[in-house]
Amino acid sequence: MKVSRKRAVLFFACLFLTGCSYREAGPLAQQGITALAQTGIGALPQADASQGTEAGGMSFGAPEQVLMGMTMPTPMPAPACGPEDTGFDFTICFAGDINLDENWYTTMFLNQQPGGIYDCISQELVEVMQAADIMCLNNEFTYSTGGAPLPGKAYTFRADPARVEVLGQLGVDAVTLANNHVYDYGEEALQDTFTVLEEAGVPYFGAGRTLEEAMKPLYLEVDGKTVALVAASRAEKNKMTPQATDTQPGILRCYDTELFMQAIREGKANADFCIAFVHWGTEYSYDLERVQLKTGKEYLDAGADAVIGAHSHCLQGMEYYDGKPIIYSLGNYWFNEKTLDTMLLQLHFSGDDTQTQLSVQVVPAVQSGCRTTYVPEEEEQRRIYDFLESISVNVEISDEGIVTETMFTSG
Repeated sequence: MKVSRKRAVLFFACLFLTGCSYREAGPLAQQGITALAQTGIGALPQADASQGTEAGGMSFGAPEQVLMGMTMPTPMPAPACGPEDTGFDFTICFAGDINLDENWYTTMFLNQQPGGIYDCISQELVEVMQAADIMCLNNEFTYSTGGAPLPGKAYTFRADPARVEVLGQLGVDAVTLANNHVYDYGEEALQDTFTVLEEAGVPYFGAGRTLEEAMKPLYLEVDGKTVALVAASRAEKNKMTPQATDTQPGILRCYDTELFMQAIREGKANADFCIAFVHWGTEYSYDLERVQLKTGKEYLDAGADAVIGAHSHCLQGMEYYDGKPIIYSLGNYWFNEKTLDTMLLQLHFSGDDTQTQLSVQVVPAVQSGCRTTYVPEEEEQRRIYDFLESISVNVEISDEGIVTETMFTSG
């Protein structure tokens, strides 16, 4: 559960940053997050003694804190929190595509591993996912034993409903369903997917039984603030995944951006922060489509505080616009057997009633041979950061993975 995650390093980092002590409270208050819909529940994997003895192998203490091989300076202490304190400090973590289709490379590999998903995604990455206040990923398949593959579709993905337990094991709090595979087995399997996620307590967004549901933002409360998550897809040239209607289930599309912009505006109007998740781009291409460059900025203008992309199956670049980040694609997270750079993307919101700060951090990883592993070597981390900078518009990434906007001057 989230209360367990708060014993991981990011919780302690927040305590140092705010100067607050951990107070006894009810389960939801200890979690730090209250979903206005139910959230998923996950358990921490057992710590490996070879990795250390505290919090699953992570150590703490002055003068430095160490997180997954990344040395992090100890923040300066702040005054203790009092009853008038209005500060907030929380992290939303995003991962790209995962695939649990029963006949796909990843799931067949998973079935052979004694540790299950923990033998497929490295402990360092799982700890980051579970430590996040909100953990969100792209659910690129359907949960069902029914339906039939869409005729003429090259790849169709369907997982047994029991596979939803993997989301809990990874600490996932919400999933986007606005993608080009959630309808692979038709309406029956899509309806099953909604039911499976609801029964598992994993809220979803970007799809629904009606268009109203597909457009509706998912609202999550964390550290006294409300976060809205909205999603839409424009990933198919041959549009086989239907948009929901007043009477039929489906996803929210954004080939025409009007409805998605409406969802963003609604989310921002009813939340402190709004994140737009978009399924777009060209598969296995680092080049951005013109529509990504254009509409990403329009989504920020509509009120989104950040735009997060997926679909390309490889990392794409980043851009700051009006001081706000666009992450064009998270790439594969755990999707197939290919060797590809990937990452967890962390949005860290902090501040008080007078000001807000949003920092962006990359947690570097590699997907290879149906395993996704954290990259601990500084030289290899730097290679990934340099590559991301090379395909981005106006960002630089520090040795700690912190993403900042670069300022260009003429002359």
